[in-house]
Amino acid sequence: MSNITNLSRVVHALRVQRLTNVFCLKTPAFACNLARFLHSNYSSSRTFPKHRFECATHYTSSAKKDTVRIGCASGFWGDTAASVPQLIYSGQIDYLVFDYLSEITMSLLTVAKTKMPNMGYAPDFVQIAIAPFIHDIQKKGIRVVSNAGGVNPLACAAAIQEVVKKAGLDLKVAVVTGDDLMAQKGSLSEVRMADGVSRSKLPTTVHSMNAYLGAVPIQRCLDLGADIVVTGRCVDSAVALGPLMHSFGWKQNNYDLLAAGSLAGHLIECGAQATGGIFTDWHTVPDWDNMGFPVVECSADGSFILLKPPKTGGLVSFGTVAEQLVYEIGDPQKYLLPDVTCDFSNVNITEVAGVEGGAVKVTGARGFAPSNDYKVCATYMDGYRATAVCPVGGPRATEKARRTAESIIKRTRRMFKQLGLEDFTSVNIQVLGAEDTYGPHSNNTVRYDCLFVFVCVCVCVCVCVLNRFVCY
Repeated sequence: MSNITNLSRVVHALRVQRLTNVFCLKTPAFACNLARFLHSNYSSSRTFPKHRFECATHYTSSAKKDTVRIGCASGFWGDTAASVPQLIYSGQIDYLVFDYLSEITMSLLTVAKTKMPNMGYAPDFVQIAIAPFIHDIQKKGIRVVSNAGGVNPLACAAAIQEVVKKAGLDLKVAVVTGDDLMAQKGSLSEVRMADGVSRSKLPTTVHSMNAYLGAVPIQRCLDLGADIVVTGRCVDSAVALGPLMHSFGWKQNNYDLLAAGSLAGHLIECGAQATGGIFTDWHTVPDWDNMGFPVVECSADGSFILLKPPKTGGLVSFGTVAEQLVYEIGDPQKYLLPDVTCDFSNVNITEVAGVEGGAVKVTGARGFAPSNDYKVCATYMDGYRATAVCPVGGPRATEKARRTAESIIKRTRRMFKQLGLEDFTSVNIQVLGAEDTYGPHSNNTVRYDCLFVFVCVCVCVCVCVLNRFVCY
C-alpha cells in the first residue's frame, strides 16, 4: 500500500467535456480526502451484501496458469453486439472485458441519470451483451469486467444481479465505486487550465466529476471471488490489467509488468480498432461485415500475443497494432496511468507467422512508479446546441449550399437583435463532400455540380434562441 501515500499530493486534471471546455484543477484538501477514501476501501470495491464475504476464498490468484486470454467486446458505447458471441464461442477466453466510456459518454450518461435516477449506466451491457449469454458465460467459466457502470455503477451492478437471479445462477457480482467526486466539489479551491499557466474558476454548473481509477480495485474484486465486476470511471486499460494482476499475482510495485499489462489493455480497449477497424490502409482489411475483435494471450512475464478469433474478418498486423499503440498516449516514454508510468518507446511488435487473420507478439514495455496525478473527467452545462441539415443540388452546388447556410445565420441573427435575444455563442458551417473537413488544406477553388448537404451547428446559452433558430 506504499503507493497510496502518494495520493496526499495528488494534482487532479479536470477534463470538462460538455462542449470542448478543458480545465485542470489542484486542491490539497480534496486530494487528502480521496487518499483516505481509497486507503480505507480500495476505492470502495465491494460485492453486494448477499455475496460480500462468502466469496472471499472462492478464488485465489491463478499464478500457476502459464497464459491468460482476454477478449475485448466493446470499444465504445454502441459498439456492435456481434462481438460477444464471437469471443465467447470462438475466442477461448478466460476474461471478457468491455470499455464503454469515452468522455462524451460520461456527459450522455449524466444527462440520463438526471432524467431517471436509476439510469446513468450502459443498459445494453446488461440486456444485450450479458443477459442472452449469461448461461454460457457461467458454463465456460468466463469472468467479466466492464466499466459500463458509467456514473451509476451501483444501478448497473444491481441490474446485472437481477439477470443472474432470473437465470437461476450463482454468480458473484461486484461493483467498484469511489470515482464519483461530486461530494468533494466544494473543496476545490484552484482550477488550472490545460495549458498549465492560466487560471479559471470551476464552472458552477458542474453535473459530474469522476476520477480515473486504476486496476487495483478490479484486482481486489477478483481476489474476493467476483465473477462479474462493474466499475464506473477507470482508465480504459484497467479492465485488462486488473485481471492480469489477479491471475499472475503481480504486485503494485512490479512496474515493468504493470506497464506490459497496461499495454495489453491499451491495445484491445478500443475493440476492433486494433484488428483493422479504422486502419489507414483500410483496403487491405477483409470481411468488414464479420470484423474480428481482439484477444490478448498474456504470459506471466508480461509478453503477449494479440490475435482475433478464427474465421473472422479484419486484420492483425504490425500496422494495425502499431496505430493503436500510439493512440491517445501522448508521450510514449511517459504515458501516465494511475498504477504505473509507462514507457512504450522500445516496444517490439513482431508478426507471428501461420496464424489465420494475423497475430503479433508484443514485448518491451517498461514501467516506473506512478505520478502524483489523477485525471478527473467532469461535465457541466454550457449551453444548448441545434443542428440543421439541408440537401442542396444543381450547378455550383457547393457555393449555393454555403451561401444558403450563411444566409440563414445572418437572417436569424438580425431577428434575434430585433427581439432583444442573445446571439449564438458559436456557429459552425460545413458542406459535406466539399473538403471542409480538410481545413486549410481544402481546395475551395473547385466547383461541383451535384448534390451536397450543408450542416449548420449553432450553440447558445439560451434554449429559446435555438427554438427560434429552428423556426426561422
